[in-house]
Amino acid sequence: MNVTASEKREYRAEMNEKILNSGFNDYKKFFALDNKAYLDGALPAKMKELMGLVASMVLRCNDCIFYHLDRSVEEGATREELQEAMNIALIVGGSIVIPHLRYAFKVLDELMAPNE
Repeated sequence: MNVTASEKREYRAEMNEKILNSGFNDYKKFFALDNKAYLDGALPAKMKELMGLVASMVLRCNDCIFYHLDRSVEEGATREELQEAMNIALIVGGSIVIPHLRYAFKVLDELMAPNE
């Protein structure tokens, strides 16, 4: 089953809301810390999202790969910048990253289509 980028965003927002409204305050603290980590600082947000993409690919988390690709595109990352970041993930993670590289290319094509 192919799920569109829009459907993935909707699901993520829906489930994040459910988690944050669960009454367990530690979830809110972690989500706030995660959000703050990717804001502009000494490193621009785009670079941080590219770093998040590399980590997500090495950790083999497709949900995370989608999220950081989506955010990287929102922050203005080019296809070339994304491909270089994905190459770093491949070098660091080795051949086990290849299935996630395939997934990332599929997602990237969908995300970049409106911009190209």
